Parts: sequence; C-alpha cells; structure tokens
Amino acid sequence: MTRVDFSKLSPQMVWQHFETLCTIPRPSKHEQQLRQHLKDWAEQHNLETYIDDIGNLIIRKATTVGKEQVAGVILQGHLDMVTQANRGTQHDFFKDPIQPILKDGWLIAENTTLGADNGIGVALALAVLESNDIAHGPIEVLLTVDEEAGMSGARLLEADILKGQWLFNIDTEEWGELYLGCAGSIDIEVQQTLEYVTAPANPICVDLMVSGLKGGHSGVDIHLSRGNANVILANFLNDYLAQSNGRLVEFVGGSARNAIPREAVATIAIEAEKLAELEKIIAQTQAEWQQKLQGIDDQVQITVQQNLNQISEVISLHQQQAWLQALATCPYGVKEMSQALPDVVETSNNIGVVRLTKDEAKTLIMVRSMVNQEAVNFAQNIQQHFVNFNIQSELTPLVSGWTPNPDSAALKCLQQAYQSAFEIEPNLKVIHAGLECGIIAEHYPDLQMVSFGPDIQGAHAPGERVKVDTVEKCWKLLVTALEAVK
Repeated sequence: MTRVDFSKLSPQMVWQHFETLCTIPRPSKHEQQLRQHLKDWAEQHNLETYIDDIGNLIIRKATTVGKEQVAGVILQGHLDMVTQANRGTQHDFFKDPIQPILKDGWLIAENTTLGADNGIGVALALAVLESNDIAHGPIEVLLTVDEEAGMSGARLLEADILKGQWLFNIDTEEWGELYLGCAGSIDIEVQQTLEYVTAPANPICVDLMVSGLKGGHSGVDIHLSRGNANVILANFLNDYLAQSNGRLVEFVGGSARNAIPREAVATIAIEAEKLAELEKIIAQTQAEWQQKLQGIDDQVQITVQQNLNQISEVISLHQQQAWLQALATCPYGVKEMSQALPDVVETSNNIGVVRLTKDEAKTLIMVRSMVNQEAVNFAQNIQQHFVNFNIQSELTPLVSGWTPNPDSAALKCLQQAYQSAFEIEPNLKVIHAGLECGIIAEHYPDLQMVSFGPDIQGAHAPGERVKVDTVEKCWKLLVTALEAVK
C-alpha cells in the first residue's frame, strides 16, 4: 500500500488529468470550479469551448488531416461525483482534495469516495483533446453537470448544440463490456412537516446506530441484496418503540438517493429501567441481521449508547407510528428481474435518504426500471403506500431509459476496435444503472451511442476503487476506435 505517484502510472496523460480532478472539489451542483479550470485549460490549448445555460461544458477539437469526412464523435462524461465519507473521517468535499492510495493494482480512496465515477471518463476525454498522436475526425467532449443528483445537465441540454453523429459515453464500470442500453428512473421525494410534543417525564435518551454495511451504487449493486441501513433501523424502531412505549426524537440515515445507505442513527427516549433490556435486544437483533446477511454484508453492527443531551420534545406519537410503519413496510431492493434480458434487474428501488428532524421530515427514494412505464407504475405505487399513512410525496419527471440499438455503426466500430486491440470479442450488455444516454437521445434521436469504462468497484461509497490496468485498456480501445472511424 503506497501513496500514489501518478507520473508512474500509464497512460501518463490520463492519470495526470485524474490527479488534477482529485484536487478540485466537484460535488453535484457545485461543479463550477472544475468547469472553469477545464475551460481555461482548453482555451490555453487553442480548443473551442462553450458553456450552456445549465452549466454543461463542451470542448471541440478539429479533425486531423485526412479525416475531414469521417463521422464526428462526442466523448461524454459528467463533472460531478458522489461525496461520501466514513463516519469519523474528517473530509470537507468542498475544500479537501481526494487522497487515493495504490494497493494491489487498484487506486483506492480508503475513507471517502474516489470520484473515479466519472473522473476517469473525464480524464480519458481530456487526454484525447491533449494528444497529438491520434488520427481522428471532429471531436466534441461533452461534460455534463449534476449527473449524480438529478441528471439536470443532460435533461436541460440544448437540442441543437452538438454536431457529432456518434457518442461514446465513458461512464460504465466493468471493463470488457460494451453497453448499449440502460434503465430509466424516477425519484420519489416524500416530505411532511413534523409536530414535536413535550417529552415524557424523566426519560433517558439513547442513540441507536446501524453501521458497518458496504453500501454501494443503487443501480450497479442493488441485486447483491446488501443491507440497507434505513430499512434495518426503521424495522427495529417500528417493533421496539411500539412494545416499549418509547418515543422517537430523530432519525437520520443515508446521504444520497442513488447510494445504498451504509449508516443510519436514531435518537429515542425511553424509561431508564428499560436500558439494560434494550441492550440485550440490540445484541440479539445484531446477531439476527449478521446471520441474515452472512456472506453478503455480515459486518453489520447495531449499537446503542446513551445520549447525554437534554431532550424536552419528541415527535408526535401518530407521526412517529406513521413514518416508522411506512418505512418498515415500504418495498425496497429488486422488485423484478428482466424476462427479456438474462441476469438483468428490470425494476428496483432504493430508500436512499431518511431525515426525521425538527428541521425537516423527508425520505428520498429512487426507482429504476428497464421499462419506462414500469418505473412510473412502481413509483406511483410507492407514492400511494405513503399516502396510506397520510404522508405526501412528489415524483420527479421520468428520466428515460436508453433503448438498445445493436445494429448501430458506432457499436460495430467499437466492437471491431476491441477485437483489433485485444483479439477477443467484447460482451454486449445493458445496465440497470442510469446513464445519460437515454436523456441525450431525447434531444438527439439520431445519435448513435455506446458506453464503456474501466473496472470500478464500490462507486458511491467510501473505498471506491478503479483497476489501474483497465484504464490503460480503455485508452487503447478509445484510440483504436477513433482512428478506425469511417
């Protein structure tokens, strides 16, 4: 395990760009510092730049001699990253650089997200712009904003600004796969104003915490049946508080709608003489979940410790019961596997964020489906589930899925380039995670698109890693394909 000397990684140009990305903050909706840096960099290299009204950055590079008549290629990625850190890690994603290490051929951020999703894709595109050794037709690099928190960059992309005929999206996470389709999605934003009432006389306050889970990307990892901290804690609280007459003070879990929550904590008020019994129940519940998640997420921990703060108010009993029952009985995880696409999740949801506090009462749930209407139907069913508990919600607009086109010239070019570079055939796949391709296709229906990327594990969670040698393979594929465009 060593600190990273990026100058010793290959291809050096790609890794130098990724090193820069690690030093510039880029949470979703706060990409302006990185965007300005890249705009300045591009103009210093005599490249044309354009920033649209939503904040997407487009950089253009003219064709090389002899390639004037070939199809223009758009290299597409997103500027933002998911920002998560392990509890106890002091990291300000608005100021602090990412600190990766090199271990066993992987570049890893041990206690935070790394931003390989989609920093590696951005770095590959920037290296194409910088390189003088690639014979290519017209190149456009489209770097969108807010992909991780709503895809507003793609949704509000101008309909007449892109000139290319093909688009290579460099934002998937399994090397050796060419992706030609993805799921659509809808967010459910559940909200309510909470009523706080006077706490029972002489309670003690305790914090209950669920931790130790792996988390992960709610599109890529949802089929792995990993533990969801919000679900585990809501189920426990729903049962225990009803039996003990305990009261809920607050519940905070998860940090992003598209990340499987690794941690959740609740503060409750109980009678002092019930603390010892609670500790026994917690130990028993932890053992049950460790058994249930054995081999999947068996490091789950459920702990209790006394909270010494003075608590004068608790959530009203009827709202406590409504929220905990709604969360404990809400569907989550894989709803259905695809009948048309082997080993592909068709429809799922993730209960990503729960906030029950004096400041806000909300939960953010993300529904995904390979069938757009199924996403709509499932989201409406979940919305009705909360209505049954007198809790209202809103649905965000559908983010369309990307319909596969196995006959596109862009796909055939990448297949042939892969075969030429590595002497084996790539796998063709669709992905349950959301890519921006489906949304971009709404603005540019004739655009031929393919997605690929290096091996990335643990995206959207601390410990995110990228396999170094697959980045070099991605570069080789990209260069070979650009030179082969007819």
